[in-house]
Amino acid sequence: MQVALLGGVFDPPHLGHVWMARQMLDFCGIDEVWFLPNYTQSAPAKGATPAEHRLAMTRLLKLEKTRISTLEIDNKLDGETVHLLPFLPKEHEFSFVIGSDQLSGFTKWLDWEKLLETMPFWVFPRAGYPIEPLYKNMTVVEHESLVISNISSTIIRDRVRQGLPITPFVPVAVAEYVQEHNLYKNF
Repeated sequence: MQVALLGGVFDPPHLGHVWMARQMLDFCGIDEVWFLPNYTQSAPAKGATPAEHRLAMTRLLKLEKTRISTLEIDNKLDGETVHLLPFLPKEHEFSFVIGSDQLSGFTKWLDWEKLLETMPFWVFPRAGYPIEPLYKNMTVVEHESLVISNISSTIIRDRVRQGLPITPFVPVAVAEYVQEHNLYKNF
């Protein structure tokens, strides 16, 4: 099975993540997308919400042909993608999805060249970020019907701090979770 890993902090997960997954399935010949929340974030640390909250919110993303992978959390990995490789099930073929906002710092990823040798990377366009630099084994997600956005977890957290609604940008269940657990008010 062709599996695209959509990794990240998911603090909180939002509709941009859902849109990326849906379009990976629509346009890239992917059989399944696995949302892959980090256990901790690699340096520099940003003080992410505890993993149990981020995982609970990510589980609220509902989309066919997707699943939540807890490989990083279960194995208490440090957020460096290369450390995930030994834990990937051998019966699938994996690729990794990044937003174009990650390209400018990609060579700072630990063992980035090994990652590119190990699996293909899909680069999903993000509004306001160039599609460069591209490296060998990276493919830009392109289609005439592709929908891109600038929705980010940072913007969602800022909206919560400002007392603005987030329901147009996150699934209702995620918005309810954020409110119920009083997340991001003092983030």
